[in-house]
Formats: sequence, C-alpha cells, structure tokens
Amino acid sequence: MEIEHIALYVKDLEGARDFFTAYFGGAAGPLYHNPRTGFRSYFLAFDGGARLELMTRPELAEGGGAASAPGYAHLAFRAGSREKVDALTERLRRDGYPVVSGPRVTGDGYYESCVEGFEGNLIEVTV
Repeated sequence: MEIEHIALYVKDLEGARDFFTAYFGGAAGPLYHNPRTGFRSYFLAFDGGARLELMTRPELAEGGGAASAPGYAHLAFRAGSREKVDALTERLRRDGYPVVSGPRVTGDGYYESCVEGFEGNLIEVTV
C-alpha cells in the first residue's frame, strides 16, 4: 500500500499553497472549486510522488493542528542532509515561523527540527 495523499484544512488556502510551495518545493495543481458548497482545494505534488491536498470551506471551524489533539500531529519533510535541515529551519525562523524544537538528534536517532508553520500546523524537517 502507498499513501495517495494527505489532506489538511486551512483557513487561508492561497497562503497555505504559497507556504508549501516556497519552503518545501510543492508544485500546486489548479484550484478546484465547488460553487454549490463553497469547498475549494489545491493538490500539491512533491518529489517522490507524495501529494498534499489543501482544503477550505466557508464554514471551517477554528481549531485543529495542536500537537496534543487527536488526529493530525505534524507533516514531515525530508530535506536530505543535516546542513539542509539547518538551513531550512533557519530560513523559517528568520521569516517568523516559531521553531518548536531543534535542530537536534532525537532519542531514536533522527536529526530534525519542528517548526510551527502556516496557521500553526506543525512541520517536521528531517534528514
């Protein structure tokens, strides 16, 4: 089995699209809009075939994305090297995204950082 895509609800669809394309190299497909329901989405494709669906709808409720809440915990992106993890983490920090942890070697041997990304969603950057 392969994961086909992961979906994430956001309030600012274009802002989320711009965040994931600028920092993580996602290639955005065309906007999908259902005029009857107001639902809108973009699929973003990443190296290796992974896709992320960014979605919004008019009645989108507050909440989600908290590390301690059931459901979504974080998205993880493989940068390819420690130097790239360090560089991307510093770029995100400079651009105002809070670094929650790292870069560091975790107890199970991963080199990673965790950043509070767009709309507070946690993004892990790893080797």
